[in-house]
Amino acid sequence: MATDVQVPALGESITEGTLAQWLKKPGEAVAADEPIASLETDKVSVEVPSPIAGVLTEQLVKEGDNVAVGAVIARVDETASAGAAPAVAVASAATNPAGAGETPALRGDEHAPVAEREVEHDDQVMTLSPAVRRAVLEYHVDPTRIRGTGKDGRLTKDDVLAAAEAQKTSSPAKAAAQAPEAKAPTVPESKPSAPAPRPAPASAGDRKEERVKMSRLRQTIAKRLKDAQNTAAMLTTFNDVDMSAVIDARSRHKDLFEKKHGIRLGFMAFFVKACALAAKDVPAVNASLDGDEIVYRDYFDVSIAVSAPKGLVVPVVRNAQAMSFAEIEKTIADFGWRAKDGTLTVDEMQGGTFTISNGGVFGSLLSTPIINPPQSAVLGVHRIEERPVVEKGQIVARPMMYLALSYDHRLVDGREAVTFLVRVKEAIEDPTRLLIDL
Repeated sequence: MATDVQVPALGESITEGTLAQWLKKPGEAVAADEPIASLETDKVSVEVPSPIAGVLTEQLVKEGDNVAVGAVIARVDETASAGAAPAVAVASAATNPAGAGETPALRGDEHAPVAEREVEHDDQVMTLSPAVRRAVLEYHVDPTRIRGTGKDGRLTKDDVLAAAEAQKTSSPAKAAAQAPEAKAPTVPESKPSAPAPRPAPASAGDRKEERVKMSRLRQTIAKRLKDAQNTAAMLTTFNDVDMSAVIDARSRHKDLFEKKHGIRLGFMAFFVKACALAAKDVPAVNASLDGDEIVYRDYFDVSIAVSAPKGLVVPVVRNAQAMSFAEIEKTIADFGWRAKDGTLTVDEMQGGTFTISNGGVFGSLLSTPIINPPQSAVLGVHRIEERPVVEKGQIVARPMMYLALSYDHRLVDGREAVTFLVRVKEAIEDPTRLLIDL
């Protein structure tokens, strides 16, 4: 008896997602709660588990299709046997219908260098995602000779690109080793030498373009940021901060800190604590607008912008005002790893009251960050570099960083924004303020 596999609840306000990849093919055995497909939502990737143990018999949607919450996308039969021939045929039709933008060779030519959907590898079937299939075919590499670094050993596009580069590097040396000994050309004495050939013009075929549909995450980022520009009265104020005291404290205590807490002491914890302290003096920065009302909060849930393979995500460190340095660093480190793995949940990226964006890790000197609605402010921190500053009439070199606070002028006045930024600057330049709540 076949059991329907439905799209699970994807989080508050999310009603649909995109089927990014089938993780199992029809005819394959699946265990209860084993992921059979990956969905891409506006915020995160979500795996769809099998409700029962059995055999995947049908795929009812194709990769790239939009599916609503509760929709049936597949069927699993607990009485069927794995490897049935009809089931494999269904997999072929579901993953790539005839004529879906592929060349004839990809639709079953026995001379095609690489199978479109799967290849035999170590006596198992290896599934290739659409992006990986395109890369394999474009760079003419053999996927069975590549060790995958993705989840469960699956190939990623980076694996294919690395293999192609290695293949390109080894080809000239291999060709030189196999080339026969060159012989001197013979020129007939009775004929004049031919004029030297002109260099061939560059081939127009070397110019390539690729069109890739925007992911749901990228579409959502684009929409939300543009909505923020259209709605909020955004303004950015700047300041700079001397990082000498924080750098000195970190260098003196980082080894003992890591030994005791099992995590490295970074700069972000200092800024989280400094912003939480400053928000007590300037609560409007941690507030939001709801219609004609202002919502003030006695807690500080800070969204930390981290980079993920499919775009920027902002998981939330909740109740940061009550957390220790070690707790903040551990939480941020965990978010960073899981952002790369795509295992962050929707709930972990909702409900932030303030955002810190660290462009300095990419080398940014200065920026004007955009507010993450419905928040009213975002702090941008940047790279540290030595600059000349004047102290007591003397020009000295100090490790300086620019700070940028973008805020919604409908809620936050300029005086409040500047005061908040000055409080952060004071706490960073004198970290003891963080300990005695000044």
